[in-house]
Amino acid sequence: MRLRIAAVALMSLFPILLSAQSQSRNQPWQLGPFTRPVDGPVISPNPASVFHDPLRPEPVHWEALHTFNPAAAVLGDKVVVLYRAEDDSGAMEIGGHTSRLGLAESADGVHFTRMPEPVFYPAADSQQGREWPGGVEDPRIVESPEGGYVMTYTQWNRKTYTIGIATSPDLVHWTKHGPALGETGPYGQLMYKSGGIVTELKGGHLVAAKIGGRYWMYWGEIEIRVASSDDLIHWTPVEEAPGKPVVVLRNRPGNFDSGFPEVGPPPILTPEGIVLIYNGKNASGVSHSPGEGTKADGKLGPGAYAAGEALFAADQPIRLIARTKQPVLKPERAFERAGQYAAGTTFAEGLVFFHSRWLLYYGCADSLVGVAETAPFRHVD
Repeated sequence: MRLRIAAVALMSLFPILLSAQSQSRNQPWQLGPFTRPVDGPVISPNPASVFHDPLRPEPVHWEALHTFNPAAAVLGDKVVVLYRAEDDSGAMEIGGHTSRLGLAESADGVHFTRMPEPVFYPAADSQQGREWPGGVEDPRIVESPEGGYVMTYTQWNRKTYTIGIATSPDLVHWTKHGPALGETGPYGQLMYKSGGIVTELKGGHLVAAKIGGRYWMYWGEIEIRVASSDDLIHWTPVEEAPGKPVVVLRNRPGNFDSGFPEVGPPPILTPEGIVLIYNGKNASGVSHSPGEGTKADGKLGPGAYAAGEALFAADQPIRLIARTKQPVLKPERAFERAGQYAAGTTFAEGLVFFHSRWLLYYGCADSLVGVAETAPFRHVD
């Protein structure tokens, strides 16, 4: 059944996102182009950091191996980033370590000071069975209209994975609410990850937006789908048939997303529509999962992840309007192409509006945190 949503009044003022120069290369609805303010990572592993984990008998070097795939928010006059950190336990393979979330803050969005211990991690709580020993991964953060923050993240127990929901008043103290799509019913056994809640820019902050009286979340990899909620915690997929969610974005053979698309940072409701920055995996020539393409983009390495943008209708979040042909950020630097994911990634997950520009935080080869920015522009928010 195809969903129809009542039209909504959009905010009357929104930043002018593109300069005259960039308009010649980008469509007017896009947030880019993005450039790197520094030629290197902004957060790197720190083998000296020690954490007394509640589930292990000995101290853990919790960010010894990799720090990557970050969420971001503006808190006061600083950018706060929650990043995935992998310890030196487990097998030396992707997904073989335990992940926790560290917190770092910056007055300029580029130079960060981090907290000595993680702020979010597996514990002896209701979610231990879903999060141990693999950990908590790949967060996205939005502000709630009622105050505080809502985070989507991946729960990984090394057997299965789901999108978990957590809330916080301050980005440090968190309450876990369990799987986004519920623990029972048609989606109780589904493996799914990567959830981006639709936001709108208010006072320089990205705040969860209601469309047709409900909140909306784009979710998934391989195929991107949509769900809605009335409380930001419990989510119901938009379905074309019972137990079969509507697919709104698929792979495109021969393009940077020829392997598959995956949700990036929280999308933004703009006067032109809903702008979703997403991560596209380039095909490797061999399909590893259902829906994954095989005809690669020859300008990218096989299996590389690059970021693109898609535009959906403001009053119909399932209706795709436009999509970038080329990536807006791709692995080009050595620190984006060398790491535990050898094919390279610019895996976008965190987006903020700060000091009159967009800052996009991304994971580099599953090993480091990088940042890209837009040029400053006139701010009318």
